[in-house]
Amino acid sequence: MSRDRLFFGIVAILALPLALGGCPAAIVGGLAAAGGAGYAANQERGVGGSVDDFSIKTNIQSAWMQVNPLMQTNLNITVYEGRTLLTGTAPNPEFKAQAKEIASRVPGVRTVYDEIEVGPPAGAWQGTKDAWISSRLRTELVFNPNIRSVNYTIETVNKSVYLIGSARTQAELDMATNLARNTPDVKRVVSYVEIRPGMPAAAQAASPPPARAQAPGAPAAVPRTSVEVEKL
Repeated sequence: MSRDRLFFGIVAILALPLALGGCPAAIVGGLAAAGGAGYAANQERGVGGSVDDFSIKTNIQSAWMQVNPLMQTNLNITVYEGRTLLTGTAPNPEFKAQAKEIASRVPGVRTVYDEIEVGPPAGAWQGTKDAWISSRLRTELVFNPNIRSVNYTIETVNKSVYLIGSARTQAELDMATNLARNTPDVKRVVSYVEIRPGMPAAAQAASPPPARAQAPGAPAAVPRTSVEVEKL
């Protein structure tokens, strides 16, 4: 199958929810999950890491439901090796702070990247455009032979693209970030991707990563690379 045919195939898939009343992001997520254990095994974190991260996400959702069901409705959770990215919209700063505090207490969470925006929820059309951005970028990553795309997770909210995962080299991460920056309609790119050369985590003995120097007053586990690009 040619690249153009696959690309337009994705477009058709994204269009289905509009006719069926479904969620484009759910369709895209379903496609990503279709690879099952094989997809997870190819990731640096391995199958075990994927299962652990899924459990963390589920436990955060359950904790939110017990406190305020709107947290699960309005917010998104992305977990990679215990590093937890929160996105979405909160009606007020208190809601935002409480969601982060609850997530940080869940066992297995190493750190929380709080990217929750305070404001009204995004409309259905904006959600569709965000799903399109994520899908377009995912296609670019998959077809780039110099990028191990399975190690990157993409979350797009209000045209801001958040990347989390692991890169083998700084050059690979730079390529992935540039692809995100140049994706149509993207206004901002934030990277929480760590650089981890060497063998996949699944083949390594379980051991904590070496400590990194932190600037005074900086939060724990600051992302290895955080790039923010505003597009006019």
